[in-house]
Amino acid sequence: MARALITGITGQDGSYLAEFLLAKGYEVHGVIRRASTFNTDRIDHLYRDPHEPDVRLHLHYGDLTDSSGLRVLLERVEPNEVYNLGAQSHVRVSFDQPEYTADTVALGTLRLLEAVRDYQQRTGRQVRHYQAGSSEMFGSAPPPQNEQTPFHPRSPYGVAKVFAHWQTVNYREAYGLFATNGVLFNHESPRRGETFVSRKITRAATRIALGLQTKLFLGNLDARRDWGFAPDYVEAMWMMLQQPAPDDFVIATGVSRSVREFLDAVFGWVNLDWQLHVVVDPRYLRPAEVDHLLGDASKARRLLAWQPKTSFDEMVRIMVEHDARLAEAERTLRDAGHGVGPRGFGHA
Repeated sequence: MARALITGITGQDGSYLAEFLLAKGYEVHGVIRRASTFNTDRIDHLYRDPHEPDVRLHLHYGDLTDSSGLRVLLERVEPNEVYNLGAQSHVRVSFDQPEYTADTVALGTLRLLEAVRDYQQRTGRQVRHYQAGSSEMFGSAPPPQNEQTPFHPRSPYGVAKVFAHWQTVNYREAYGLFATNGVLFNHESPRRGETFVSRKITRAATRIALGLQTKLFLGNLDARRDWGFAPDYVEAMWMMLQQPAPDDFVIATGVSRSVREFLDAVFGWVNLDWQLHVVVDPRYLRPAEVDHLLGDASKARRLLAWQPKTSFDEMVRIMVEHDARLAEAERTLRDAGHGVGPRGFGHA
């Protein structure tokens, strides 16, 4: 049975990847950070009591800032594949917490690569390693961006991801690790965090439609992004590790849209004019903006036979319908006298 270790398993991508690998027959081990409250909402539907027979999802406490803990985990799990999805992944927050972002994203990747190298060297077992890159690494590089486009990151998060990318390349070339970079452009879903712009919009539109709020505060409405559907993108991660040799791949739809166009699509589903409800708030502007990200995934189409299965309109529909159900439940509780609201709403 193939065995995978996933850092960041409680995030959007980690949860979909765990779901995908379990369906493939994998034994899946996930790294979660210790917290006083449960933060496993996205994978609760996959979890089974470890005392039950034939359980294939196992969770372990760990952190990318703890190199010794990572080494212990590799010894315990003995994975065939490692997917490094863990990170402080919010671009705007990375300006407020640049040191923490660099520690988890940049040095965290280095710690994990070194643990994999050491484990492979001592045991003789090959471990295939996937590093989650980001289109934010391209920053101000002119579109379209592909594997040959020079990086020009415009945030501490983007800079940290570039460091992680080149460390992955270096470990591949210096030590012969099967180490692959997936440079994924924006990918969204109902499991996207509510402080990310895509989910912030779908959450707000459905709440406004039911009278639960009146305004949505956003930053740069002219920024253009290449938006895809997260479950399609985690399949590409797996495909990369099934290749005969490690390589780096851009994963994208090849179509970019502005935040304004995203607003048009989402508010159109709830029959509202977003211009009556959206307010630009300077606090949500980045110190250095990324204007236009547009991915060229020709290499992935050619070598992986990968292409997105879910259209932009279908992705928006899925997200709006999911958040409409949340808004309905919230209104029901409000009408019953319970003062509730979406967690973390209003942050960017």
